[in-house]
Amino acid sequence: FILHLIDAGIALLRSHAHHRNHGLTSLPTVGRDKVLRTLQYFARFFAWYLYRTNRPQSSIAPFEAIKKQFGLTRKILRVGKFVEHLKAAAVAFDNKGPVDPVLRYLAVGRQLGYAGYLFIDTVTVVDAIGVKKLATAKKLQATAYRAWLAGLVCSAVASVYTLWRLQEKEKTVDRKEGEGVVEAKKIEKSVPFPSPPNSLSCFSGLTDIRFCRERATTRTQLVSDLCDITIPISSLGLANLDDGLVGIAGTISSLIGLHS
Repeated sequence: FILHLIDAGIALLRSHAHHRNHGLTSLPTVGRDKVLRTLQYFARFFAWYLYRTNRPQSSIAPFEAIKKQFGLTRKILRVGKFVEHLKAAAVAFDNKGPVDPVLRYLAVGRQLGYAGYLFIDTVTVVDAIGVKKLATAKKLQATAYRAWLAGLVCSAVASVYTLWRLQEKEKTVDRKEGEGVVEAKKIEKSVPFPSPPNSLSCFSGLTDIRFCRERATTRTQLVSDLCDITIPISSLGLANLDDGLVGIAGTISSLIGLHS
């Protein structure tokens, strides 16, 4: 049943990527990780639910096993992935385009945080699979979670900052005078299914339809980051979060990843 779910998820991702004209070279590994992550965190949530409802250990054990084994599988699949994030950090740093410096440095911080997490995660693989036990494995894993948390915080701050900038841009449009009227009409014509008068629309007051799309994308990313943040802060003991909350938060962010 689990293998059927994984294969179905990969097929969905392959079809989604085809429609977006994305390459399919690395899709099987990426798609498998996304599906495994969704199942891993759902299993974490469901194991907690069964425990809280006083179900027998025999009912809980399979989901605990899924959580553990899928987590280990994903850890192995992530080996070497830190290189991609180091390259992304270099690209963000060298970007000479008209990019807001705040977003530029936050992007660099995000990618370096992810790279640090994945590098240390790669180092601890030998301990996780039992090839060689590392005396410092727990400390290394805690350091990895701190790096991931730093990357997530940079990403969340960038999303909040982007939403603020979009709100400020929205204020610059005067829909009653001069160019504001022209811009507003352009927006209304560009919407395939215009909203009725006086209705709430995400296009209201925006100078370009792209702002609306950017706002929706940024909000989705922010929700995903806030869900993911629960994982490292729980693992580091910075907040007392139970497995139910962490599991459902991880499931939500995983489903967002599957959809994106």
